[in-house]
Amino acid sequence: MRLIILFAILAGFVSGSLADEPVPASGPVVPERSAGMRTGDLPVMRKHGVVRALVTVSRTDFFLDKGRPLGLQVELLEHYEKFLNKGKGKYQRRMSVDYIPVTFDQLLPALEQGKGDIAADLLTVTPDREARVSFVSNGAMDVNEILVTAKGVAGVESLEDLSGRTLYILRGSSYGEHLQALNERFKKAGLAPVRIKEADSRLLVEDILELVNAGVVEMTVVDDFSARLWSQVLPNLVLRDTIRINTKGSLGWAVRRDNPELHKSLTAFSRRYRKGTLLGNVLFNRYYKDAQWISNPLSDGERRKLGQFVNLFKKYGERYGFDYLALAAQAYQESGLDNSKRNKSGARGIMQLKPSTAADKNVGISNIHKVENNIHAGTRYLAYLRDRYFSGPDFSAEDRMAFSWAAYNAGPASVIRMRDKAVKMGLDPNQWFQNVEFAALKTVGQEPVRYVANIYKYYTAYRLMEEAMPNRAGL
Repeated sequence: MRLIILFAILAGFVSGSLADEPVPASGPVVPERSAGMRTGDLPVMRKHGVVRALVTVSRTDFFLDKGRPLGLQVELLEHYEKFLNKGKGKYQRRMSVDYIPVTFDQLLPALEQGKGDIAADLLTVTPDREARVSFVSNGAMDVNEILVTAKGVAGVESLEDLSGRTLYILRGSSYGEHLQALNERFKKAGLAPVRIKEADSRLLVEDILELVNAGVVEMTVVDDFSARLWSQVLPNLVLRDTIRINTKGSLGWAVRRDNPELHKSLTAFSRRYRKGTLLGNVLFNRYYKDAQWISNPLSDGERRKLGQFVNLFKKYGERYGFDYLALAAQAYQESGLDNSKRNKSGARGIMQLKPSTAADKNVGISNIHKVENNIHAGTRYLAYLRDRYFSGPDFSAEDRMAFSWAAYNAGPASVIRMRDKAVKMGLDPNQWFQNVEFAALKTVGQEPVRYVANIYKYYTAYRLMEEAMPNRAGL
């Protein structure tokens, strides 16, 4: 079925055809002029010449391609920038929209703190949120929050069937608020509550749906339009349209409550462009055609495969100071836990290491065709990268791991260039997520970004299984 997505703040923000190729955004990502905290209204923004849009990085809303910001929110914000500058003469100062990437759960806190001026995401309007911020919505789109399950999940035919079940949801989303309200209903009816598990803040709806599609997670809650769009490329999703956590919600961008001039401007903008629509198949063709999906590292076959190697991951993880699940996740990304794998560059084995790298004095492991030696060599090389390049006090443990993975994939020299680029872009060179990964896109492209992101999702999957079955050896 042809999917048409109508928005409220989005209900026609686009006056032209979206079939055209997107043009580059006019402002760089996180430029110096947008740094710091400012809470002034539109006149203050005009003085600075910039409106700062808080965005979340995803394959649909905001991403960088060869250094160029692209995505749904970018296109909408470009049209708002034109709206702000309409009638400006050649020698008059023009306004720009700059992008400030944050995690989804930080959209509203960052807005309130003054790190940005617009929370540019499809945010559901809720009473709790309305007490904090002002929405530009107009209620032009009714959104239902529906249950989405993996294939094979049985016994869920009504809301009451969610009693006692676990739902894995986007952190900081309206889904949590509405599930809490459902639990109040269940409490009055004498039913066990829904167990609400919020995902890591680095995982977005699309990541959670990938985990559901892969069978790693049984069920989640998402907006119906998003579920329908993603189900086109994730065939194992089961959309339970009749099981709705919330109905007829409104979506919109948010601004600070004490910024009435900005709110007025955005409202006029949304009314002016009400006639336009965004076609889901256009978004699909533009943003999803090159997507790479994770597989399920926890299927019965993959768990049995991991069981063959888990003691080796534990052995060398303990020796070199790594979580064994992080090593297993990397190995799954590298080879699918297949020690016979070879690639054209000469990398081999479960950790996809070149013999020359294994023979280097900093690793010094021979016979890497043997699985234990391969895991040992890969782990030792990863430890060398961590200790040589990312061991300083400025790195968190998580970033130390992410940078080490990136260097394993792209080489330490490339990561050094990424960090240098991050400084020039006004980003934190010591944080991978939401910072250096953007510089990576500008310097070497998608490969290391997808590599680290996929490992992180496999790691999440392994951790979920360990939490579910803590006493089961080898997962």
